[in-house]
Amino acid sequence: MNKPVLIFLKKVPLHFLFWFVVWFFFYSFFSVGSKNTSFIFWFSSILSTIAIVSSYVFIYHLIPNFLTVKKHKKFALYSFYAGVFIVCAVLMTVVFGFVFFYNLEFQQMPALTKNSGVILVCVLLIITLSSGFKIWKQHYKSIEEKKTLENKFLQTQLQLKEQELKFLKMQIHPHFLFNTLNTLYGFTLKKSEEAPEMILKLSNLLDYILYQVDKPLVFLKDEINHIKNYISLEKLRFQGSLHVNFKIDIANQNLKIAPMLLLPFIENAFKHGAQIKDVLKININLKTDASFLYFEAENSVKKVEKSKKGIGLENIKKRLELLYKEKYALEIFEKENTFKVNLKIDINES
Repeated sequence: MNKPVLIFLKKVPLHFLFWFVVWFFFYSFFSVGSKNTSFIFWFSSILSTIAIVSSYVFIYHLIPNFLTVKKHKKFALYSFYAGVFIVCAVLMTVVFGFVFFYNLEFQQMPALTKNSGVILVCVLLIITLSSGFKIWKQHYKSIEEKKTLENKFLQTQLQLKEQELKFLKMQIHPHFLFNTLNTLYGFTLKKSEEAPEMILKLSNLLDYILYQVDKPLVFLKDEINHIKNYISLEKLRFQGSLHVNFKIDIANQNLKIAPMLLLPFIENAFKHGAQIKDVLKININLKTDASFLYFEAENSVKKVEKSKKGIGLENIKKRLELLYKEKYALEIFEKENTFKVNLKIDINES
Protein backbone atom coordinates (compact mmCIF):
# COMPACT_ATOMS: atom_id res chain seq x y z
CA MET A 1 0.00 0.00 0.00
CA ASN A 2 1.49 3.33 -1.07
CA LYS A 3 2.06 6.30 1.20
CA PRO A 4 -0.79 8.60 -0.05
CA VAL A 5 -3.36 5.85 0.57
CA LEU A 6 -2.04 5.27 4.09
CA ILE A 7 -2.21 9.00 4.84
CA PHE A 8 -5.81 9.10 3.53
CA LEU A 9 -6.84 6.12 5.67
CA LYS A 10 -5.34 7.76 8.76
CA LYS A 11 -7.37 10.92 8.09
CA VAL A 12 -10.74 9.18 7.60
CA PRO A 13 -11.49 8.51 11.32
CA LEU A 14 -10.56 12.10 12.21
CA HIS A 15 -12.89 13.45 9.52
CA PHE A 16 -15.71 11.23 10.71
CA LEU A 17 -15.18 12.42 14.28
CA PHE A 18 -15.12 16.09 13.26
CA TRP A 19 -18.33 15.86 11.22
CA PHE A 20 -20.07 13.88 13.95
CA VAL A 21 -19.25 16.73 16.35
CA VAL A 22 -20.65 19.21 13.78
CA TRP A 23 -23.84 17.15 13.41
CA PHE A 24 -24.19 16.92 17.21
CA PHE A 25 -23.74 20.69 17.44
CA PHE A 26 -26.51 21.27 14.89
CA TYR A 27 -28.75 18.72 16.61
CA SER A 28 -28.25 20.23 20.07
CA PHE A 29 -28.54 23.84 18.91
CA PHE A 30 -31.68 23.51 16.76
CA SER A 31 -33.47 21.18 19.19
CA VAL A 32 -33.97 24.11 21.53
CA GLY A 33 -37.74 24.74 21.73
CA SER A 34 -38.63 21.59 19.77
CA LYS A 35 -39.68 18.08 20.78
CA ASN A 36 -39.85 16.74 17.24
CA THR A 37 -36.66 14.63 17.35
CA SER A 38 -37.27 13.11 13.91
CA PHE A 39 -37.41 16.57 12.29
CA ILE A 40 -34.32 17.78 14.20
CA PHE A 41 -32.40 14.64 13.19
CA TRP A 42 -33.08 15.11 9.48
CA PHE A 43 -32.72 18.87 9.66
CA SER A 44 -29.25 18.54 11.31
CA SER A 45 -28.22 15.81 8.89
CA ILE A 46 -29.09 17.95 5.83
CA LEU A 47 -27.25 20.98 7.27
CA SER A 48 -24.24 18.78 8.03
CA THR A 49 -24.26 17.50 4.44
CA ILE A 50 -24.33 21.09 3.13
CA ALA A 51 -21.42 21.98 5.41
CA ILE A 52 -19.45 18.86 4.42
CA VAL A 53 -19.86 19.37 0.65
CA SER A 54 -19.13 23.10 0.83
CA SER A 55 -16.13 22.64 3.11
CA TYR A 56 -14.55 19.99 0.90
CA VAL A 57 -15.09 22.15 -2.19
CA PHE A 58 -13.16 24.94 -0.48
CA ILE A 59 -10.51 22.71 1.14
CA TYR A 60 -9.66 20.45 -1.80
CA HIS A 61 -10.46 22.63 -4.81
CA LEU A 62 -10.85 26.38 -4.33
CA ILE A 63 -8.07 26.95 -1.78
CA PRO A 64 -5.28 24.83 -3.35
CA ASN A 65 -6.16 25.61 -7.00
CA PHE A 66 -6.91 29.32 -6.71
CA LEU A 67 -6.16 30.95 -3.35
CA THR A 68 -2.78 29.27 -2.72
CA VAL A 69 -1.53 30.02 -6.24
CA LYS A 70 -2.77 33.65 -5.91
CA LYS A 71 -5.58 33.47 -8.48
CA HIS A 72 -7.62 35.75 -6.28
CA LYS A 73 -10.20 36.87 -8.85
CA LYS A 74 -11.17 33.32 -9.75
CA PHE A 75 -11.22 32.36 -6.08
CA ALA A 76 -13.59 35.25 -5.33
CA LEU A 77 -15.82 34.32 -8.29
CA TYR A 78 -16.09 30.63 -7.38
CA SER A 79 -16.54 31.51 -3.71
CA PHE A 80 -19.51 33.66 -4.76
CA TYR A 81 -20.97 30.71 -6.66
CA ALA A 82 -20.43 28.51 -3.61
CA GLY A 83 -22.13 31.14 -1.44
CA VAL A 84 -25.18 31.16 -3.71
CA PHE A 85 -25.34 27.35 -3.50
CA ILE A 86 -25.11 27.45 0.31
CA VAL A 87 -27.88 30.09 0.62
CA CYS A 88 -30.16 28.14 -1.73
CA ALA A 89 -29.44 24.86 0.09
CA VAL A 90 -30.23 26.43 3.48
CA LEU A 91 -33.53 27.89 2.19
CA MET A 92 -34.46 24.53 0.67
CA THR A 93 -33.75 22.85 4.02
CA VAL A 94 -36.18 25.23 5.73
CA VAL A 95 -38.77 24.53 3.02
CA PHE A 96 -38.16 20.78 3.47
CA GLY A 97 -39.09 21.01 7.16
CA PHE A 98 -41.97 23.34 6.47
CA VAL A 99 -43.52 21.02 3.86
CA PHE A 100 -42.80 17.48 5.08
CA PHE A 101 -42.80 17.80 8.88
CA TYR A 102 -45.15 20.68 9.69
CA ASN A 103 -47.69 20.40 6.86
CA LEU A 104 -47.22 23.99 5.70
CA GLU A 105 -47.93 25.32 9.20
CA PHE A 106 -45.02 27.74 9.41
CA GLN A 107 -45.84 28.97 12.93
CA GLN A 108 -45.46 25.50 14.43
CA MET A 109 -41.84 25.23 13.35
CA PRO A 110 -39.25 25.89 16.10
CA ALA A 111 -37.98 29.47 15.99
CA LEU A 112 -34.35 28.57 15.28
CA THR A 113 -35.17 26.19 12.41
CA LYS A 114 -37.16 28.80 10.48
CA ASN A 115 -34.65 31.60 10.98
CA SER A 116 -32.64 31.40 7.74
CA GLY A 117 -30.10 33.96 8.93
CA VAL A 118 -29.16 31.95 12.04
CA ILE A 119 -28.97 28.71 10.05
CA LEU A 120 -26.78 30.35 7.40
CA VAL A 121 -24.40 31.76 10.05
CA CYS A 122 -24.04 28.30 11.66
CA VAL A 123 -23.25 26.62 8.34
CA LEU A 124 -20.82 29.37 7.28
CA LEU A 125 -19.12 29.18 10.67
CA ILE A 126 -18.34 25.48 10.14
CA ILE A 127 -17.11 26.10 6.57
CA THR A 128 -14.94 29.00 7.75
CA LEU A 129 -13.40 26.95 10.56
CA SER A 130 -12.55 23.98 8.32
CA SER A 131 -11.22 26.22 5.52
CA GLY A 132 -9.21 28.30 8.01
CA PHE A 133 -7.63 25.15 9.39
CA LYS A 134 -6.71 24.07 5.84
CA ILE A 135 -5.09 27.47 5.11
CA TRP A 136 -3.16 27.36 8.41
CA LYS A 137 -2.01 23.80 7.67
CA GLN A 138 -0.80 24.74 4.18
CA HIS A 139 1.03 27.78 5.57
CA TYR A 140 2.74 25.64 8.21
CA LYS A 141 3.66 23.06 5.56
CA SER A 142 5.14 25.74 3.29
CA ILE A 143 7.24 27.04 6.19
CA GLU A 144 8.52 23.52 6.89
CA GLU A 145 9.30 22.97 3.21
CA LYS A 146 11.13 26.30 3.09
CA LYS A 147 13.19 25.32 6.13
CA THR A 148 13.97 21.95 4.53
CA LEU A 149 15.12 23.64 1.32
CA GLU A 150 17.24 26.12 3.30
CA ASN A 151 18.82 23.27 5.26
CA LYS A 152 19.58 21.37 2.03
CA PHE A 153 21.08 24.53 0.52
CA LEU A 154 23.24 25.12 3.61
CA GLN A 155 24.28 21.47 3.62
CA THR A 156 25.27 21.72 -0.05
CA GLN A 157 27.25 24.87 0.66
CA LEU A 158 28.99 23.14 3.56
CA GLN A 159 29.88 20.16 1.37
CA LEU A 160 31.27 22.48 -1.30
CA LYS A 161 33.28 24.31 1.34
CA GLU A 162 34.67 21.04 2.69
CA GLN A 163 35.61 19.90 -0.83
CA GLU A 164 37.35 23.19 -1.56
CA LEU A 165 39.24 23.03 1.74
CA LYS A 166 40.27 19.46 0.97
CA PHE A 167 41.52 20.57 -2.44
CA LEU A 168 43.51 23.43 -0.91
CA LYS A 169 45.04 21.09 1.66
CA MET A 170 46.04 18.69 -1.11
CA GLN A 171 47.86 21.58 -2.79
CA ILE A 172 49.94 22.16 0.37
CA HIS A 173 51.60 18.73 0.21
CA PRO A 174 53.38 18.85 -3.17
CA HIS A 175 54.15 22.57 -2.85
CA PHE A 176 55.83 22.26 0.53
CA LEU A 177 57.53 18.99 -0.39
CA PHE A 178 58.97 20.50 -3.58
CA ASN A 179 60.54 23.42 -1.70
CA THR A 180 62.06 21.27 1.06
CA LEU A 181 63.40 18.60 -1.28
CA ASN A 182 65.02 21.39 -3.26
CA THR A 183 66.86 22.39 -0.11
CA LEU A 184 67.86 18.80 0.64
CA TYR A 185 69.09 18.38 -2.93
CA GLY A 186 71.45 21.32 -2.45
CA PHE A 187 72.93 19.71 0.66
CA THR A 188 73.45 16.35 -0.98
CA LEU A 189 75.27 18.02 -3.84
CA LYS A 190 77.65 19.57 -1.32
CA LYS A 191 77.88 16.20 0.49
CA SER A 192 77.29 18.09 3.69
CA GLU A 193 77.64 16.35 7.06
CA GLU A 194 74.46 18.09 8.12
CA ALA A 195 72.39 16.21 5.53
CA PRO A 196 71.32 13.45 8.02
CA GLU A 197 70.10 16.07 10.51
CA MET A 198 68.27 17.80 7.71
CA ILE A 199 66.60 14.54 6.64
CA LEU A 200 65.44 13.98 10.24
CA LYS A 201 63.91 17.47 10.43
CA LEU A 202 62.35 17.01 7.03
CA SER A 203 60.88 13.71 8.21
CA ASN A 204 59.26 15.45 11.18
CA LEU A 205 57.83 18.16 8.93
CA LEU A 206 56.47 15.64 6.47
CA ASP A 207 54.85 13.73 9.31
CA TYR A 208 53.11 16.95 10.30
CA ILE A 209 51.82 17.91 6.87
CA LEU A 210 50.78 14.35 5.97
CA TYR A 211 48.90 13.48 9.16
CA GLN A 212 48.08 16.70 11.00
CA VAL A 213 46.92 18.81 8.08
CA ASP A 214 43.79 16.67 7.62
CA LYS A 215 42.57 17.65 11.09
CA PRO A 216 40.20 20.64 11.25
CA LEU A 217 42.18 22.20 14.12
CA VAL A 218 45.56 21.72 15.78
CA PHE A 219 47.15 23.27 18.86
CA LEU A 220 48.89 26.54 18.13
CA LYS A 221 51.91 25.31 20.08
CA ASP A 222 52.25 22.39 17.62
CA GLU A 223 52.14 24.80 14.69
CA ILE A 224 54.84 26.89 16.41
CA ASN A 225 57.05 23.82 16.96
CA HIS A 226 56.88 22.96 13.28
CA ILE A 227 57.59 26.56 12.32
CA LYS A 228 60.71 26.37 14.50
CA ASN A 229 61.61 23.06 12.88
CA TYR A 230 61.24 24.59 9.45
CA ILE A 231 63.33 27.63 10.38
CA SER A 232 66.11 25.42 11.74
CA LEU A 233 65.98 23.46 8.49
CA GLU A 234 66.43 26.65 6.51
CA LYS A 235 69.24 27.79 8.79
CA LEU A 236 71.15 24.66 7.81
CA ARG A 237 70.73 25.62 4.17
CA PHE A 238 71.59 29.31 4.49
CA GLN A 239 74.36 28.84 7.08
CA GLY A 240 75.59 32.30 8.12
CA SER A 241 73.67 34.21 5.45
CA LEU A 242 70.37 34.07 7.34
CA HIS A 243 69.09 36.18 10.22
CA VAL A 244 65.72 35.15 11.68
CA ASN A 245 64.08 36.95 14.57
CA PHE A 246 61.10 34.90 15.86
CA LYS A 247 59.19 36.50 18.75
CA ILE A 248 56.41 34.57 20.49
CA ASP A 249 53.94 35.84 23.10
CA ILE A 250 51.15 33.30 23.59
CA ALA A 251 48.53 33.92 26.27
CA ASN A 252 46.64 30.63 25.85
CA GLN A 253 48.71 27.46 25.38
CA ASN A 254 45.59 25.43 24.50
CA LEU A 255 44.52 27.68 21.64
CA LYS A 256 43.69 25.83 18.42
CA ILE A 257 43.93 27.02 14.82
CA ALA A 258 43.64 25.48 11.36
CA PRO A 259 46.76 23.41 10.50
CA MET A 260 49.42 24.84 8.16
CA LEU A 261 47.85 28.28 8.53
CA LEU A 262 51.00 30.23 9.43
CA LEU A 263 53.79 28.07 8.00
CA PRO A 264 53.07 28.95 4.32
CA PHE A 265 53.65 32.66 5.10
CA ILE A 266 57.08 31.82 6.53
CA GLU A 267 57.85 29.46 3.69
CA ASN A 268 56.93 32.26 1.29
CA ALA A 269 59.34 34.60 3.10
CA PHE A 270 62.24 32.15 2.60
CA LYS A 271 61.36 31.30 -0.98
CA HIS A 272 60.86 34.85 -2.26
CA GLY A 273 63.13 36.70 0.17
CA ALA A 274 66.44 38.08 -1.08
CA GLN A 275 69.77 38.70 0.60
CA ILE A 276 70.77 42.28 1.20
CA LYS A 277 74.45 42.67 1.96
CA ASP A 278 74.73 38.87 1.85
CA VAL A 279 72.09 38.38 4.56
CA LEU A 280 68.44 37.35 4.27
CA LYS A 281 66.55 39.02 7.11
CA ILE A 282 63.25 37.62 8.32
CA ASN A 283 61.26 38.97 11.27
CA ILE A 284 58.37 36.90 12.65
CA ASN A 285 56.08 38.05 15.47
CA LEU A 286 53.32 35.87 16.88
CA LYS A 287 51.12 37.12 19.69
CA THR A 288 47.74 36.27 21.18
CA ASP A 289 45.49 37.93 23.72
CA ALA A 290 42.05 37.02 25.04
CA SER A 291 40.35 37.81 21.73
CA PHE A 292 42.80 37.85 18.83
CA LEU A 293 45.80 36.18 17.26
CA TYR A 294 48.33 38.55 15.69
CA PHE A 295 50.89 37.28 13.20
CA GLU A 296 53.50 39.26 11.31
CA ALA A 297 56.10 38.03 8.85
CA GLU A 298 58.59 40.38 7.19
CA ASN A 299 61.44 39.52 4.85
CA SER A 300 64.03 41.48 2.87
CA VAL A 301 63.70 41.70 -0.88
CA LYS A 302 65.65 43.45 -3.58
CA LYS A 303 62.77 44.05 -5.94
CA VAL A 304 59.17 43.14 -5.35
CA GLU A 305 57.78 40.92 -8.08
CA LYS A 306 54.04 40.99 -7.66
CA SER A 307 53.48 38.05 -9.96
CA LYS A 308 55.59 35.71 -7.82
CA LYS A 309 53.90 35.47 -4.45
CA GLY A 310 53.82 31.67 -4.56
CA ILE A 311 51.13 29.03 -4.58
CA GLY A 312 51.26 28.87 -0.79
CA LEU A 313 50.27 32.50 -0.29
CA GLU A 314 47.33 32.33 -2.68
CA ASN A 315 46.33 29.03 -1.08
CA ILE A 316 46.33 30.50 2.41
CA LYS A 317 44.21 33.47 1.31
CA LYS A 318 41.51 31.11 0.04
CA ARG A 319 41.70 28.98 3.20
CA LEU A 320 41.38 32.06 5.43
CA GLU A 321 38.27 33.13 3.53
CA LEU A 322 36.72 29.68 3.84
CA LEU A 323 37.65 29.07 7.47
CA TYR A 324 37.34 32.48 9.08
CA LYS A 325 35.32 34.60 6.61
CA GLU A 326 34.80 37.99 8.27
CA LYS A 327 36.70 36.94 11.40
CA TYR A 328 40.14 37.78 10.02
CA ALA A 329 42.11 40.67 8.51
CA LEU A 330 45.05 40.12 6.15
CA GLU A 331 47.31 42.96 5.02
CA ILE A 332 50.26 42.70 2.63
CA PHE A 333 52.80 45.52 2.37
CA GLU A 334 55.29 45.63 -0.49
CA LYS A 335 58.09 48.13 -0.30
CA GLU A 336 61.38 48.55 -2.10
CA ASN A 337 63.41 46.36 0.26
CA THR A 338 60.78 44.56 2.36
CA PHE A 339 57.78 42.31 1.96
CA LYS A 340 55.48 42.20 5.00
CA VAL A 341 52.37 40.24 5.94
CA ASN A 342 50.06 41.14 8.84
CA LEU A 343 47.36 38.68 9.91
CA LYS A 344 44.75 39.16 12.62
CA ILE A 345 42.28 36.40 13.54
CA ASP A 346 39.35 36.55 15.94
CA ILE A 347 40.10 33.47 18.07
CA ASN A 348 36.83 33.75 20.00
CA GLU A 349 34.87 32.76 16.88
CA SER A 350 37.31 30.35 15.24
